[in-house]
Amino acid sequence: MKSTVKWTDGVQFVAESGSGHAIIVDGAPDNGGRNTGPRPMELLLMGLGSCSSFDVLTILQKSRQDVVDCKAEVEAERADSVPAVFTKIHLHFVITGRNLKESQVKRAVEMSAEKYCSASIMLAAGGVEISHDYEIIAL
Repeated sequence: MKSTVKWTDGVQFVAESGSGHAIIVDGAPDNGGRNTGPRPMELLLMGLGSCSSFDVLTILQKSRQDVVDCKAEVEAERADSVPAVFTKIHLHFVITGRNLKESQVKRAVEMSAEKYCSASIMLAAGGVEISHDYEIIAL
């Protein structure tokens, strides 16, 4: 897996994935940015939420659950000192569907957290306290 990050100006960069997708990364105006894209640490949270959501949705689909929407709301706390690493991250999944079995949703969230989500497991191994919960919206 590869990525290229190229500086454009100020504190703005274009990050391109090995698969050819690009995103602008920028800082806040008080840090010399123009607010044209997410901050680097926001991207990390977005990646974590995406990684875990991918797992949860895939596991639910394989268990034949009729999911029509899957959303991960990710909140984090950072250290007050430099480096301002994440200290706590909470993922709240909102799963919408028809006749969803709570046991299957619970299992999918747990399997992502404990076995499949590389981002979550890597951050937890680095000392970040990661928690998960879910809610089910029945149609």
